[in-house]
Amino acid sequence: QVQLVESGGGLVQAGGSLRLSCAASGSIFSINAMGWYRQAPGKQRELVAVITSGGSTNYADSVKGRFTISRDNAKNTVYLQMNSLKPEDTAVYYCNADIQPLLLRSRDYWGQGTQVTVSS
Repeated sequence: QVQLVESGGGLVQAGGSLRLSCAASGSIFSINAMGWYRQAPGKQRELVAVITSGGSTNYADSVKGRFTISRDNAKNTVYLQMNSLKPEDTAVYYCNADIQPLLLRSRDYWGQGTQVTVSS
């Protein structure tokens, strides 16, 4: 049973920083890309950042220069460092990973979501 568990959300003032973590656990053979998505009230879920197993990254234009995605392959964990936060960054942030469990095919897994609220 594979699961993703997120942590690190919360309430912060505009201009502040938060660091999100997402750890994958269970019977894992390999993890390919890992990423973060977010969904604000009344809006569609959108990609924030993604990182491949080799370390290549891609960011949404709205967070470039402010957010940094990284991963620790030994810990099966992906991080999202968020700096210079803006009220428009307020959303539920979801971790996503393309994981191949032992003896099974790869598929997408999602975390439960963590709330990030940025006050003005």
